Amino acid sequence: MKNSKVTLQAIFIALGGFLFGYDIAVISGTTSALEALFSLSKFELGFTVAIALIGTIIGTTIIGKPADTYGRRKVLQVMALIFALAALGSSMSMNWYMLLCFRFVQGLIVGGVSVVVPMYIAEISPAKMRGQLVALNQFNVVTAIFSAYLVNYLIAQSATENAWRIMIGVEIVPALLFFLLLFKVEPSPRWLIIKGKTQEAIAIFKKLGIEKPESEVNSIVESLQASESVSDAKLFSKENYFPVISTILIAMFNQLAGINAIIYYAPRIFEMTGLGQNSALLQSISIGGTNLLFTFVALFLIDRYGRRTLLMIGSVGMVVFLSLIARAFFLNSFDGYSVMLYLIGFVAFFAFSQGAVLWVFISEIFPNNVRAKGQALGSFTHWVMAAIVSWSFPIVTNMPSIGGGYSFAFFALMMLLHFFFAWKVIPETKGKSLEDIQTELAGRRK
Repeated sequence: MKNSKVTLQAIFIALGGFLFGYDIAVISGTTSALEALFSLSKFELGFTVAIALIGTIIGTTIIGKPADTYGRRKVLQVMALIFALAALGSSMSMNWYMLLCFRFVQGLIVGGVSVVVPMYIAEISPAKMRGQLVALNQFNVVTAIFSAYLVNYLIAQSATENAWRIMIGVEIVPALLFFLLLFKVEPSPRWLIIKGKTQEAIAIFKKLGIEKPESEVNSIVESLQASESVSDAKLFSKENYFPVISTILIAMFNQLAGINAIIYYAPRIFEMTGLGQNSALLQSISIGGTNLLFTFVALFLIDRYGRRTLLMIGSVGMVVFLSLIARAFFLNSFDGYSVMLYLIGFVAFFAFSQGAVLWVFISEIFPNNVRAKGQALGSFTHWVMAAIVSWSFPIVTNMPSIGGGYSFAFFALMMLLHFFFAWKVIPETKGKSLEDIQTELAGRRK
């Protein structure tokens, strides 16, 4: 990452991904305690996990307009403060309904963050570094997931009945840090241009070390003039047909890999193989560590080999390891550490392909005048699928007629379909400016 100024800005913005990731994973260490404390059925346990995802879905649908009206930085700061307060409320909940309420608010914020952060980074990044810088968001997501697994394990060692409160309460710290660091970040120059503040945009591009800032601004202005204004632009139009369909499909496939089911329920999956709770929590750390390592690897591959290549390689690896996991459940063969190794293999291939590419691709594929709406669509689809998979996973795996075997076989089939989607549909966007990508997509429609 040669451009230190823009890289530092991207690192600060990408800390929003830490909130995103920590909130996803922290609940995995609390499910057993919550199930016992509040006497939850399997359905209610699934709903306890899914309520944050329901909030996330709604958050993705309402954040686009505030982000376009008030700017990316301001809405992120407000969301960081609300998240900190909601985390405090969740950790102090005295009954199930109070917990559901605060977890729903945390979900709203996670949904907003998942839209604004990758879009914000994409809008300040030079074309040759954009994949790497936007992928910093995912790197922070998986860093947070690993941190949550590790912190959950260490807190669980205290053996107190209120350990789950501490696990959730820890989320307050990164939320406040994110709020403070955003004061060091410049407004999005593309957002300033949309607001007619071209001179301010040029000044910020210069601060960020962007080559030929005047030329960059002129290119953005021409792109906006060739399309509808932000307020009038329609996302669901003939012109945006390809990015809309591509975004919906890539976001669906991301969750149909089963990744969030594994992240949320890793300890329970290990318990299904016969491990005790303590060993299950410890082995979950290996999942988080693998996710972190291979997302880091992806940072150095995504702008060199491209988005499409990583997706195709990842699909092949995920099909193999998901099939091995399904086989282990069908045969009830849980000797040694086989399932743990298969899960690690799956997470490795997911992390450097779909995990790294998803938010980069969605942040690139839409025109400037509908980027916030397109990013919201991608996040909305992603979180709807995450809610469905996460809510249903503990229910279907508990059914004798389905169980773990058919569940993981289904995920494997979805990744086989994803390979052909990446091969035949996804365009390569590496090294191209956001405006150049739109010019090429316009050529496809002719």
